[in-house]
Amino acid sequence: MFEELTRRLNSALRDLRGRGKLSEKIVDEALRDVRRAMLEADVNYQVAKDFIRRVREKAIGQEVLKSVRPAQVVVKIVHDELVQLLGGEASTLDLSSSGSTVIMLVGLQGSGKTTVAGKLALHLRSRGKKTLLVAADVYRPAAGDQLSLLGEQIQVPVYVASGKKPVEICAKAKERARREGIDAVLLDTAGRWHIDKEMMQELVDIRRKVAPDEILLVADAMTGQEAVNLAKEFDALLDLSGVVLTKMDGDARGGAALSLRAVTGKPIKYVGMGEKLDALEPFYPDRMASRILGMGDVVTLVEKAKATMDLSEQRKLEEKLRQKTFSLDDFLSQLHQLKKMGPLDGLLDLVPGFEASGIVVDEKALVRVEAMINSMTAQERENPKIIEGNRKRRIAAGSGRTVQEVNQLLRQFAMIQKMVSGMGERGWEKNLLSMRSKRRKGRVYR
Repeated sequence: MFEELTRRLNSALRDLRGRGKLSEKIVDEALRDVRRAMLEADVNYQVAKDFIRRVREKAIGQEVLKSVRPAQVVVKIVHDELVQLLGGEASTLDLSSSGSTVIMLVGLQGSGKTTVAGKLALHLRSRGKKTLLVAADVYRPAAGDQLSLLGEQIQVPVYVASGKKPVEICAKAKERARREGIDAVLLDTAGRWHIDKEMMQELVDIRRKVAPDEILLVADAMTGQEAVNLAKEFDALLDLSGVVLTKMDGDARGGAALSLRAVTGKPIKYVGMGEKLDALEPFYPDRMASRILGMGDVVTLVEKAKATMDLSEQRKLEEKLRQKTFSLDDFLSQLHQLKKMGPLDGLLDLVPGFEASGIVVDEKALVRVEAMINSMTAQERENPKIIEGNRKRRIAAGSGRTVQEVNQLLRQFAMIQKMVSGMGERGWEKNLLSMRSKRRKGRVYR
């Protein structure tokens, strides 16, 4: 996500960091590169122009140019302006405290609307909300079956009414929700191939009849400015309350995310970060701005860990670290925990500085490591030091890898074991304070 934009922005801002003093000419040169990076990321021309103007006005102020660390001040200005460009503050769903909240999903075919309905239902269910999915797409073959299958996977009921018109289906579903005390109703309306009057009128009729609390446009982030134009057209007829951008994990440019709020005035409420049903994230402008500038997103990383990590397993791990008994079984257990958090490259993008590092992550490497560890005996996993030549050949044959790869795994694990042993000796709190101290020193002398 945003790979090219992050690389270009970091390149422009890195030139500033390398200078002790800044002049208007130096700032203008850097901002020229920033503007070019934004346009190449498919950001709306006027949005990019206004963004650069605002940054320049603040960056050439005397309090910046005379600052002890002017480059850092300019980076902060760029970050703050990105936050404002992306919406300023997070926009959450308007969930009613009493009665049913009706959320209407609209969009073109192929944007992932039905999948988003399932993802959003799972998200609401995880927050303790009783949810009902509504199959209001009567045109696409097996659309109701697809939604029913998703509902079954996440244990959320689905309202399907064959032979009824979409307006009637939505109205009946709302009545059922009121009777059964359901908190949220998700209307999965029919997708359109393009903006046509007849199909759009159907959405208008549903809006008039059902009066949804939220109308969310589901748009493909990879279509760039087309997603922005689509939002404008849907908004003109339906008065959208927000947007869900799908396929953000595959969008290396990010033009739609950076342009949407400024052009349409509508907030991005969620972003789809993968195909799995739990790959839907609330959109936080400040966190996204940090990711764009290669600063990572530690808060989201911690939230993912809390949502997926087994606390009892983590307590056991902490005890093993104290006792210096961290084994390959424990290492394998941590790999399994990591997998639950999502694709590895997506997680590492949340680590400060990683996205701009250019490092390519081999997701299959974890699979190979897992195969080698599973080919070891319980005794070998507990005490890798006993693994000599014959054992290495057996492990390599059993996992379909080479002896060299087994040697590499054992060397890497020995390094990990030494590192975590030090963490156990010093204690988690002291180690964390040390890491923070080093991080601060790194910033000072960068």
